[in-house]
Amino acid sequence: MNHKVVSGVLGAILVALGIYGASYLIQNKKKPKSIVQKVIKTVYVDTVENGEVPVIINANGTIVAKRRIELFSEVQGVFVASSKLFREGQSYRKGEVLLRINDEEFGASVQSQKSMLVNLITGVLPDLRLDYPEAFPAWEQYLKNFDMGKATSELPEPASQQVKNFLIGRGVYASYYNLKNLEQRLSKHVIRAPFDGILTEVQVNEGTLVRAGQRLGEFIDPSVYEVEVSVNKSFAPYLKAGEEVELSNLENTASWNGKVSRVNGKIDQATQTITAFVEVAAPEIKEGMYLQANIHARNVDDAYQIERSLLVDRSRVFAVKDTVLELLPVKPVFYSEKHVIVKGLKDGAHVLAKAVPGAYPGMVVKVAETDLNPVAQ
Repeated sequence: MNHKVVSGVLGAILVALGIYGASYLIQNKKKPKSIVQKVIKTVYVDTVENGEVPVIINANGTIVAKRRIELFSEVQGVFVASSKLFREGQSYRKGEVLLRINDEEFGASVQSQKSMLVNLITGVLPDLRLDYPEAFPAWEQYLKNFDMGKATSELPEPASQQVKNFLIGRGVYASYYNLKNLEQRLSKHVIRAPFDGILTEVQVNEGTLVRAGQRLGEFIDPSVYEVEVSVNKSFAPYLKAGEEVELSNLENTASWNGKVSRVNGKIDQATQTITAFVEVAAPEIKEGMYLQANIHARNVDDAYQIERSLLVDRSRVFAVKDTVLELLPVKPVFYSEKHVIVKGLKDGAHVLAKAVPGAYPGMVVKVAETDLNPVAQ
C-alpha cells in the first residue's frame, strides 16, 4: 500500500515538473522578427521622340507571272517536232517556234486557191488592156511578181471606181480575200513565242492529234512577277499605284523591293477587302512562291510607334517618372500586327519598352542600366 502511494506521488511530481518546464520554454522562446523584402522590378524604357511614322500595311499572296498566256490550238492536225522539245521548263526567245502542227493538207488547199486567183487575173488582163489601159500595167506587173511560195501581196490600187467594179464583177476580189483567209488559217499551224519566256505547263506530246480548241500548255515571262494581296477596305484610300512595297519570304531569309502596279476598283462583298497587285522582278523568284508584303500606305505626322502589348485599355501607356510608374493617355491612330501608332505623348517621356507583369500606377521600378535610353535615378 505504501509502495503505491509513493509511486503515485512521484508520478504527480514528474507531470508537474514537465508542465512547468514546457511552460517556461514557451514563455522564454525568442521569436525571430519577420523581415519583408521589398522587390523592385527592373524595366526597360524608350525615350519618346515624336515624328513622321510610316503606316505599313501587312498582307500576303502568291507570286504569279505578270505576262502569261495559255496556249490553245485554232486548227486541227498532228503535232510535229520542232527545233526544241515542247517540255516544261524549256525557254524560248521571242519569235521562236513553240510548236508546229502538220499543215500539208491545208497547205495544198492554199496553193489551189492561189492558182484560182492567178487564173482570174490572167483572164481579165486582155479586157483591161482594151477597156482600161491606164490600169493594165499595174495588174500585169502584179501577175509577174506573184510568187506561189510566198504570202500573197496586196492587190494593186484600182485606177478608178469603174476598174474596181469591173474586177469585183469578175470575182477577182472575192478570190483574193478567200485566199487571204486560208493563208491566215495556215499560219495558225505554227505557234511562235510572243515574248521571251519559258513553258510552265505542257499537255501534248509530239505525234499527238491536236484538235481545234484544245489546250496545249502555258507560257510565261519569268522576268516580271506580281503578287495579288487583299487588304482591309479601310486602307483603300491609301493604296495607290507606284507605292513602294517590301516583300519577304515566310522564313524572313530574303527580301525584295516592289511597287503597287494597280489597285482593283471593286471591294469584295464577301470579305470586305480590296485587291492590290504588287510588281516585283528578281531572278531568284519563282511562280507559286508565297510572299509577305509590307505596303507603305502613308505617313502619320507627330506620332510615335510602340508595341501593341504596351497599350493599356486601348488608350493609355505606362511611363517612368522619378522611378515610379504612371499612366499617360494616348490616341491610337493605326494598328498593325505587332505595333500601334499613337499620338498624344510628349517628347522626352520615358515609356516602357517591354510590358511589365503586374504593373500598376505608383509602382516603384528600376530602369535597366543596359537600356539604350537610361533614365536618371
